[in-house]
Amino acid sequence: MNIGYACLALGVPGSEMKSCTRKNATEERLLSLIGHNLDALNTMIEYNIRSGIRLFRISSDLVPFGSSLAAELPWRTMYGDVLATIGCKIRNAGMRASMHPGQYTVLNSPEGSVAQRAVEDLEYHAKVLHFLGLGTEHKIVLHLGGAYGDKRQAMKRFISRYTELRPEVRDRLVLENDHRLFGIGDVLKTASKVGIPVVYDNLHHAVNPTEESCTDLDWIKRCGETWTINGGPQKVHYSQQHTQKKPGAHSDSIQVDGFLAFCQQLPDRELDIMLEVKDKNLSALKCLNCISRRGISSLEAEWARYKYSILERSPHNYDAIRGLLREKDTYPAVEMYRLIEMSLSVPPTTGNAVNAAQHVWGYFKDRVSEAEKARFQRAVHKFWLGETDLRSVKSTLLTLARKYQEEYLLTGYYLYL
Repeated sequence: MNIGYACLALGVPGSEMKSCTRKNATEERLLSLIGHNLDALNTMIEYNIRSGIRLFRISSDLVPFGSSLAAELPWRTMYGDVLATIGCKIRNAGMRASMHPGQYTVLNSPEGSVAQRAVEDLEYHAKVLHFLGLGTEHKIVLHLGGAYGDKRQAMKRFISRYTELRPEVRDRLVLENDHRLFGIGDVLKTASKVGIPVVYDNLHHAVNPTEESCTDLDWIKRCGETWTINGGPQKVHYSQQHTQKKPGAHSDSIQVDGFLAFCQQLPDRELDIMLEVKDKNLSALKCLNCISRRGISSLEAEWARYKYSILERSPHNYDAIRGLLREKDTYPAVEMYRLIEMSLSVPPTTGNAVNAAQHVWGYFKDRVSEAEKARFQRAVHKFWLGETDLRSVKSTLLTLARKYQEEYLLTGYYLYL
């Protein structure tokens, strides 16, 4: 079973994607941004390989304005070696990549101009995967689109437009159910007409269920029948509902007990599971660590990244996790992550937050200038008085961590959570 995440990574320096506004999108600016984003992608791929993550969604923003302003720019020629290197790393690692165009890529729109822009956007996504040298098992995930007052006609229009796509796009395209209009039954019905593989999204189905009463497992089995050997392993999307946001909103983190319950019903361990969650790679590593015994060292490495985030919320749980990891012949992954989840569910108290910040400050307190020392002390004092929030303290620490290249802090989670 491969478990992956989408587009961005936390605690991975050099992985930040950049873009610009349309008015600033000169040829020179776009080519520079593309070069930066390819370097960021390379950093994320290398991180995934080190972390044992074999499933990853590449951001559609890799090439800003890729299907419009940058469509004719020579970025493939200029960055051919970088593209080849990244693609080689993905293939050699047995990693599977995908892309997912956004909500404005609507192939079944009754407006011809909207549909044409969708075609151009799909061609851009296919080019990225092709230029990386990746086979057709590396997919482009798309929703059916809009209903426009007549779902049956909208489905027919999608099929018609799909058949007109270039083969290099059709060979990569997979369909996913959405949380508003087209449930999994609609998607399976449409896909069966032209042989498109179907991705089942559990949260979308929970919010927008099909009338037919089936379990997640039933739908996953039915979607599995749409996948052929040449299309790669079946892929599903998994997410959990955010408890304080509207239906369909992804949670900040994947809760381990819910994920394990989902996995236990799956008979096929060859599934690819893409997590859709705010904390991205953190949840991917959590789930990987909990479904397989990756060794106590993998838990220790993750604990090192979490520890100051836990210290500022629950010193009691901080000590409990340290106690768990002292037993080197055990593998307490689930217990560790339960304590982490329990801690992250509550806001830091002022005293605990200042205590953790002072621990982090210790990494560079002997190297900073007097002005930097005063800036940190001022930020802590204002936070203590309630005049500012904790983010201002962490922003100050993040600036210092970057200046003094404290990799331990930059690759940890405290400065980002």
